Amino acid sequence: MKIKISNYPNRLICNIHSNHMNKKYGYVDWPEYKQKGLRVKAQPFAEVWREKAEDIIQLIYNYTINLFLDRRVQKIKIHIDRWDTWSMDHTLAPIILPMLVQLKETKHGAPMVDMKDVPKELRATKAQQNKYAKGGDVDPKHFERWDWIMDEMIWAFEQKCRDNWMEDYDYNKWDSEGVKSHQDRMANGFRLFGTYFENLWD
Repeated sequence: MKIKISNYPNRLICNIHSNHMNKKYGYVDWPEYKQKGLRVKAQPFAEVWREKAEDIIQLIYNYTINLFLDRRVQKIKIHIDRWDTWSMDHTLAPIILPMLVQLKETKHGAPMVDMKDVPKELRATKAQQNKYAKGGDVDPKHFERWDWIMDEMIWAFEQKCRDNWMEDYDYNKWDSEGVKSHQDRMANGFRLFGTYFENLWD
């Protein structure tokens, strides 16, 4: 198997105003310039001209170089050898595993998770979810649930990459229940991978 996938196509983005605001106020604390009584809070001149300059430069980008850049597509070349599908699950596991590990380290958000897919201590009731949703927020366990699911997926693929995981169990006194529990957890990790496949984004 040979795989070559290029980076996602990028377009030019002007961020002189956004970068200035993020550096000055942080990513979530930009001030709101709105009417207060009969007076309007004035926006600092430096912010005004940076915002206007950003709009103008972005417009120039969009009607020049971005017309070309937007036509580019991601380049993907994949060659599959016959032996890659002899045991396709074993072929894919060592590719999927490091991707899951990296995603967990670099992710910036978390999707909604079915409460049935996580342990009871991580679940939130409908009332709790609605309470936070009204304020435009998620409940305190939201990100913990996704971390737990990612950990289960990673663990399952780690075991798949181990040809000898059954050696964890004593052959002299065969622990059939331990082996079954191990296999069930692996199967659940693969099920979660399928269930949340479209949520594997950074």
